[in-house]
Amino acid sequence: MDFSSAIPTFVITLREGVEAALVVGIVLAYLKKAKQSDLNSWVYGGVAVGLFVSAVIGQLFGWLIANLGTVNQQYSPMIEPLLEAVFSVMAIGFLSWMLVWMTQNARMMKKNVEGAIGSALSNRAGAGWGIFALIFFAVLREGFETVLFIAAKFQQGLVPALGALSGIAVAAGIGALLFKWGVKLNLRLFFMVMGALLLLIVSGLVVTSLGHFDTAVQTLSQLDRKSAGLCFFQERFAKPQDRDCILGPMVWNFSKVLPDDRFPGVILNALFGYTQRLYLVQAVGYGVFLITIGSIYFQSLAGRAIFPIRKARSSLTD
Repeated sequence: MDFSSAIPTFVITLREGVEAALVVGIVLAYLKKAKQSDLNSWVYGGVAVGLFVSAVIGQLFGWLIANLGTVNQQYSPMIEPLLEAVFSVMAIGFLSWMLVWMTQNARMMKKNVEGAIGSALSNRAGAGWGIFALIFFAVLREGFETVLFIAAKFQQGLVPALGALSGIAVAAGIGALLFKWGVKLNLRLFFMVMGALLLLIVSGLVVTSLGHFDTAVQTLSQLDRKSAGLCFFQERFAKPQDRDCILGPMVWNFSKVLPDDRFPGVILNALFGYTQRLYLVQAVGYGVFLITIGSIYFQSLAGRAIFPIRKARSSLTD
């Protein structure tokens, strides 16, 4: 079994899982300080239900994918790559947003979470439900992003899901180290490194999603000759064998030097979207995305506000 496809989901759930673990840890520490530890069960309940609902959403996506392919048998060969492309775009959007948002709001996390807990505790009758909702949505947000990423790679079976579960387990361990045993970790460095890695993973997903769109359009043009014109480059330029359907001319062909189905190419493919045959539109899309989102991310690291937020002195490790 090839476990290379588990690496990206491991990285994503590790990073996002640590964020959720920080929220859980801050809530538990606050409740202990406020002598309200009897509400801890609501925290654990929020974690459990959040994970459960994330799994249910994953199953619904799986059902949707399996059944859409049977709606129209004529076009079923193009439905799978089209769904992969659509889910890839959704995953790119959500993960990019969370990458920048988390970096920019990290310094405010503790203050915001403690403010939300304080508001929940002020209403004693509904305090438990308030804390439950806070934890539930924190876990569900991270779980939904992971489900989208796995859905974008559903052709690879259960391996991405195993990577996600491993990432959750390690993130839970880091949370325990921080809040239960008081181990000091450089969270700023952790999120900086994981954020840079996530940026490269999502950039690679841009290349992969464009490849899926190309496969879907090319399949459609073969099923219905009226759609042949959609293959812009092959229809309008000479030597169509050197050009892909909507991706343009080939930039490189490393199939003999570094094939993407053998080590180490298979690792680079799973982690960074490396492909042995890269086309012009993919290269441009990768470069534009990496430069644009990368510059926003590194500006956030430098403390420059991309999205307006209130200033706060609290930090993750206060």
